[in-house]
Amino acid sequence: MPYQGYSDYFEKKLIISVATTGGHHGKEANPNLPEQPEEIAQDVKDCEAAGASMVHIHARDENGEGTKDVARFQAIRDAIEERCDDILVNFTTGGGGIWSREERIAPALETEPRPDLATIDLGPVNFGQTRTAVNTREQNEEYAQQLLDADVKPELELFNPGHIPEMEHLVEKDLLEPPYWCTAIFGMQNGTPALPRNVVNFADNLPEESEWQALALGRHQLPLTTMAIAMGGHVRVGMEDNIYYRKGELAESNAQLVKRTARIADELNRPIASPAETREILDL
Repeated sequence: MPYQGYSDYFEKKLIISVATTGGHHGKEANPNLPEQPEEIAQDVKDCEAAGASMVHIHARDENGEGTKDVARFQAIRDAIEERCDDILVNFTTGGGGIWSREERIAPALETEPRPDLATIDLGPVNFGQTRTAVNTREQNEEYAQQLLDADVKPELELFNPGHIPEMEHLVEKDLLEPPYWCTAIFGMQNGTPALPRNVVNFADNLPEESEWQALALGRHQLPLTTMAIAMGGHVRVGMEDNIYYRKGELAESNAQLVKRTARIADELNRPIASPAETREILDL
């Protein structure tokens, strides 16, 4: 729920989500970033052991290029099922400006079993000099309805505060079921600046019955996710968002980033949610 101060955060279980791969940089940026299904699944297994209860999935083809091929998502899901105990699986529907809206959501609707969650990007996002992911209201209504019908929980990705009214619109249309799972994103090209005061402001403006996690890019990942832990929010870490462990030192694995987050949570007296407890928090 929206930020209400520090009084009860000690009792609240922390959801650690890991985004292992992403859809942009690859092994050219960090050779330890997993790209192929078996690589991803082994990394996810290690992240689950380190404390992650949810994994955010992007698929790559045999050459390491991003893909929306349902078979590749299915291969990743199958490999995770073979190796992991109970981690929640969250498929991306991103990729605006590259794939059609039908291609983007197809893996969330056509794989078996379906993922526990799938993303909805709530508004326009710029990438580089020429690409914009538009993410219209019409598309987001369509995605929300399709996910609702498929019994897949949406993860609402909010790249700036202007996306909060888009979330409220979906709530008013009865296209979302509480608690609403929200990702507040900091440090994107035309997103919310990665400043501490913006984390508080973002959380404070979310609708009632929201559960939120902080996602911050690059060097901002560690300080802003730590702040979210102290505020009673949840966190997303991983090499989709940040390829470094510290300045000048590439992350050895996604599990290394999860382990650090778990240590910080322990120091701040936040107990870590298991996959079963995450399902209970999100009413899955």
